[in-house]
Amino acid sequence: MTTPTKRRAGRGAAALAAGALALSACSSGGGGGPAQSEGPGQDKNVSSNYSLGSASDSTGPAPAVPGAKKGGTVTVLQRDAFRHLDPGQIYISDMLANQMLYNRTLTSYKVDDKGRVKVVGDLAKDIGASSDGGRTWTYTLKDGLKFEDGSPVTSQDVRWAVERLYASFETDGPQYVQQWLSGEGTTYRKALPDGPYNGQHLPASVLDTPDERTVVFHFQRPHADTPFAMAMPGYGAVKAEKDGKQKYDNAPFATGPYKVADYKVGKSLTLVRNEHWDAKTDPIRHQYVDRFEIGFGHQYTDSTRRYLADQGGDKNALSFSNAVAPEMTEKVLAQADTKARRLNEIQPYVDVINFNMDRIKDVRVRKALAYAMPNGQIVQQVGGASGAQLAADFLAPSIDGYRPGDPFGKKAKPAGDPDKARQLLKEAGKEGQEIVYAYSNTDVQQKVSVVVTQALERAGFKVQKKEIDANIYQNAIGKVDNGFDIYRSSWGADWPVASTIVPPLYDGRNIADGSQNYPHINDPSVNAEIDRINAIPDVKKAAPEWQKLADRILSENAPAVPTFYNLLFSLWGSNLGGVRYQPVYGTVDPTGVYVK
Repeated sequence: MTTPTKRRAGRGAAALAAGALALSACSSGGGGGPAQSEGPGQDKNVSSNYSLGSASDSTGPAPAVPGAKKGGTVTVLQRDAFRHLDPGQIYISDMLANQMLYNRTLTSYKVDDKGRVKVVGDLAKDIGASSDGGRTWTYTLKDGLKFEDGSPVTSQDVRWAVERLYASFETDGPQYVQQWLSGEGTTYRKALPDGPYNGQHLPASVLDTPDERTVVFHFQRPHADTPFAMAMPGYGAVKAEKDGKQKYDNAPFATGPYKVADYKVGKSLTLVRNEHWDAKTDPIRHQYVDRFEIGFGHQYTDSTRRYLADQGGDKNALSFSNAVAPEMTEKVLAQADTKARRLNEIQPYVDVINFNMDRIKDVRVRKALAYAMPNGQIVQQVGGASGAQLAADFLAPSIDGYRPGDPFGKKAKPAGDPDKARQLLKEAGKEGQEIVYAYSNTDVQQKVSVVVTQALERAGFKVQKKEIDANIYQNAIGKVDNGFDIYRSSWGADWPVASTIVPPLYDGRNIADGSQNYPHINDPSVNAEIDRINAIPDVKKAAPEWQKLADRILSENAPAVPTFYNLLFSLWGSNLGGVRYQPVYGTVDPTGVYVK
């Protein structure tokens, strides 16, 4: 991912370096951030943080937040306006955090005060029952579920929510379940080209609702990840009578503890209490505050300055995704009263420099590039230890099954190993090879380009720099015939399982314009191993297999070199409690926030 506008499910979730909008991660549950020299979660293996919950874990109400009170208004300062409120269109971190307040899904993530995450039933009574070798998944809805008008949520509303995702205007959200039901790529749309709007529905052999509380998904192949997939925003409930198609983006009909009271597109959003939400059905959310007043256009410097001043209404302010401005990091860390109201957590996004394997065919040259890359200097350019953590492998520590690896010695030599790189170039007979380096024209990436170029030249490469407008960068590197040798991208897991990382990035059958297989790796043995692991019916058993394959791809194929893990360094007002990190989305979690 390169910008916060790329996503996955056949596309990709994307992040910006240093305080980006993105989608997921690992947590200590909020509170004091580390000293700048620390680098949060250094080499922390958090795979044990993720588990599949039981039916009892899925019952409400959510555990009370110590000290929580009811009442008050929370101000939310966001840099970027929300592109969507329609849950089916949501795939970016700030909107993921926001939708938790008004939208419920079949499953969701229950996070405890230690940052441990369980997948639990949300609208559903549990995480789903699997049969037919993992091809069929059955969900039973809880009693007492209601929309914001008091009408009951039924299986028909879940079916409508899923089927509307087939409509042509639903373009920006995940496509996992649609593809699993009806075909890969965009071919699934042929099964229901107009969605449910003309009275057509998927056959019961694909999606069945045998009664008012039961939903049955019949997938074409087994999918052990289904409990995770059903936590994505679009797989919830939509009342047909309230579905205005594209207009639903401005007026989603709530099932969560809050509902939309006022929305000025691009300017502000007000959420107020949904009186028909029943806490007894919800194991995740609270309804402590009266309203959330969300404003857009607040740059990181602006929001950080206001949190530091901590005056008036800003004492009740937070942000879902705005990071501390990098230039204000030292000031935040030095101000003693911020310690109890900041967090600094690893997100699930890994930045890499891709090597175009169509142009750089010799693996020794690719490994030379990997050894030469100055990971530590790149980290300094994107905000230092509060903005990024040096990465040495393809999977973030937030991914289930993660184990640390470092085939190119990045921890020992964070500035790169030019001697090893020169040796490999000499062995390959490629001394002085010219490298076409493409990068976007943002301030950060311009600075990164300087340290990368210097490091590659020290290692014996000749570098031709190609600066690209940030608005078209993603499209430029996404072309198979892009004319570049190396270029940055970033990617985050849609859920904490590497099945949402390795296949989209490194399956050779995905190579196409717009694909996230940016290095164009197409190794038949890798493709076969992807198929083998995807067929493992137990997510926990598959997790270490994904890690092994990711390690093998990095060390043997060297299609890219990881450079850093994205971090969220966040600050909020002193009069708020219950603020913590949402490990899967990589954002602040608003569901337990209260005004003191």
